[in-house]
Amino acid sequence: MPVSAGPMDLNDPREVIAKSPMSALQVLVIAITVALNALDGFDVASISFAAPGIAKQWGIDRGALGIVLSMEVIGMAIGSMFLGGVADRMGRRRTVLGCTAVMALGMFMVPTTRGLVELSIWRVVTGLGIGGMIATVNAVAAEFSNAKRRDLSVSMMSIGYPIGAVVGGLLAQRLLAIYDWRPVFYLGAVTTTVLIPVVFIFVPESVQWLTLRRPAGALDRINRTLRRMGHGVVAGLPALAPNGRKLSIADVFRPGLVHITVLVTLSYFFHITTFYFIMKWVPKIVTDFGFQASSAAGVLVWANVGGMIGGALLGALTQKFPVKALTIGSMFIATVIVSLFGITPHDLALLSVICAAAGFFVNGAIVGMYALFAQAFPTHVRAFGTGCAVGLGRGGSFLAPIIAGYLFQAGYGLSTVAVIMGLGSTMAAIVLLFLKTGSEDSLQPADQRQASRNLKEASA
Repeated sequence: MPVSAGPMDLNDPREVIAKSPMSALQVLVIAITVALNALDGFDVASISFAAPGIAKQWGIDRGALGIVLSMEVIGMAIGSMFLGGVADRMGRRRTVLGCTAVMALGMFMVPTTRGLVELSIWRVVTGLGIGGMIATVNAVAAEFSNAKRRDLSVSMMSIGYPIGAVVGGLLAQRLLAIYDWRPVFYLGAVTTTVLIPVVFIFVPESVQWLTLRRPAGALDRINRTLRRMGHGVVAGLPALAPNGRKLSIADVFRPGLVHITVLVTLSYFFHITTFYFIMKWVPKIVTDFGFQASSAAGVLVWANVGGMIGGALLGALTQKFPVKALTIGSMFIATVIVSLFGITPHDLALLSVICAAAGFFVNGAIVGMYALFAQAFPTHVRAFGTGCAVGLGRGGSFLAPIIAGYLFQAGYGLSTVAVIMGLGSTMAAIVLLFLKTGSEDSLQPADQRQASRNLKEASA
């Protein structure tokens, strides 16, 4: 049995996980969350890879293309909020499996479409799965980690996005050089389907969730999971706090948590606006410079390589420095780099370098935001709180590709549009300055006691 990192309550399985070294199963589950988030990265990027071919084949102007590029974001907004709530009520494991199936269906159906309406519908469906997945795997990564490695685990999960975009982008380059845009989505559908049995076999239900929600057979399920992790079993479950049975996912909108929900949502909204400008418009902009679609996809790949490195580095730095300070610093620098993209000469090497730098800081800040979500929300609303921030944030920022499209159509140059869209990260950093994250150890059982205190404040 792993040696405890300090005194623990052996009757509380949450303490056993929080204070024990990470087991092989826990590391594997974190790796699976990375792979699941990589599906998000590939799928969101896939429409960007395919955009030039779709626009050419169907004769779409920039304004209409901007709307198409935003469709899955609408689905993400709905999926993040509603399916995040499902994960808090019904369990992490079942929600992940359901979202993965929805994603696979959506990806498979996109290349069968013959018009913008059909394409938009299936992009929304795909977005539903992605949104629910994002909210849920953030909670899974946090709850399967011990306290010492929590921020690192969530950060590693978050860099799955650029990993998926990089690997998918390299494959998309080869596919686009031979075929039209449709095989890009078939690739995503097959990869997503393969992960369904992997999740089913290797990802048990969260011990944090089982301890708080207490479904039938909770103790047996918890002990089976603890054995699989190599930890000792518990004889019984700890008593819930007096208000434990009254905890509700609606607490994110009540005094005690509502200010956190508002701040993280606004910050995410502003920063994702900048992120989506880079991820959605880079292939089209580079193509308009006169380069081939495959070359444009290569530039986007470098943006995601930078994002992968930036996310990994920020995750490592969270072991030494406060995640909030790292996130805010990344946001300010991101504005500068995105603005520089607007005045970069039409040279593939230079464009790749600037986009890699932009990805480094933009995605580094996103990784930091997910770690802050895990800190800010207690167990009973962790997926829903994350889902609200991601859903409302992305639901608003679906306007980003549309705004950029119409700014271009109105005659503004790339340099002006890049500055306007880059300021989203600065606005996000300013909002984040007002966020107080409190304890750095919010996944300890104390988070339940804090939630109860919040409820008492609400009723006072």
